[in-house]
Amino acid sequence: MIFRQLFDTTSSTFTYLLADEVSKEAMLIDPVFEKTQRDLALVKELGLTLTLVADTHAHADHITAAWVLKQKTGCKIASAKVIEAEHVDIHLEHEQAFGIRGITLTALSTPGHTDGCMSFVLSDHSMVFTGDALLIRGCGRSDFQQGSAQKLYESITQTLFSLPNDCIVYPAHDYNGREQSTIWEEKQFNARVGGGANETDFVEYMHAMKLPHPKKIAEALPANLRSGCPEDGQLPPEPDWANLEYTYAGVPEIDSEWLEQNLSKVTLLDVRQEDELDTSNPLDADVAIPLGELRDRVGEVPKDKPVVAFCRSGRRSSLAINILKDAGHEQVANLKGGLIAI
Repeated sequence: MIFRQLFDTTSSTFTYLLADEVSKEAMLIDPVFEKTQRDLALVKELGLTLTLVADTHAHADHITAAWVLKQKTGCKIASAKVIEAEHVDIHLEHEQAFGIRGITLTALSTPGHTDGCMSFVLSDHSMVFTGDALLIRGCGRSDFQQGSAQKLYESITQTLFSLPNDCIVYPAHDYNGREQSTIWEEKQFNARVGGGANETDFVEYMHAMKLPHPKKIAEALPANLRSGCPEDGQLPPEPDWANLEYTYAGVPEIDSEWLEQNLSKVTLLDVRQEDELDTSNPLDADVAIPLGELRDRVGEVPKDKPVVAFCRSGRRSSLAINILKDAGHEQVANLKGGLIAI
């Protein structure tokens, strides 16, 4: 299985990519709207096909990317039936099996943070994606959105703690840089429910917590009941000056075919060293500035047209893109693969 744990620093949200090495089908768990570009780039670079997106619950701190990913890839959306979110294809119920070709998960109802919270456990019980029910040395709050400390205690101790001790716990959030835990660790050391804590211990702890509501709750909850679909039902705007593709590293790129057809519409920036310049270069650059000098000479790059940077392999010119952006160039792209790809 191909597995990646991705992170959104703004909301401290983990997104998980699971893919089958044979079928090349992939699924994303808890994708974040603002990270759509990143996630799609990773799927493409790994040669995968996104066929499923699953949300563990209706998030209050970020907007899911489920709908926009469905529009861009045709993937299906799965979430708890009790949420009754729009645009959902697979309405999950307790102990329902779902997944992609080669990978099967079981949805476990784990309410308490919200009524619609679910945890997804891999068929061999080696991994469980616990959403906001069980966190690393903590748990989700239970003071809004149909939350219940009593229900959450039962979900954790009766459902999640019944999994094998070596089952790896992958939560939807962590605010301290921790990436994973195990069921055994949480049974022993969870600050709220571990170490033999009973229901009274847990409920009193949860009731004594006084936390501010998530900053995006007013925006996130209604949007997530639409599976992340904007109110106007429109995809977010994207740059339209070129057929841009983004790498997992976040670099906007265009291919040589597009460039050949649009040479007159862009400024070509060559960032190779002077001793690399020769007459065999198939591209006639408008501006040539070695990468090491670009920060000091970036004012020499015109701003009246989009800028396409290139070098031998496309690696140096990818850094040039960041330098140009820092200098106020908004329409920029790297030549994919550089000169060796032409």
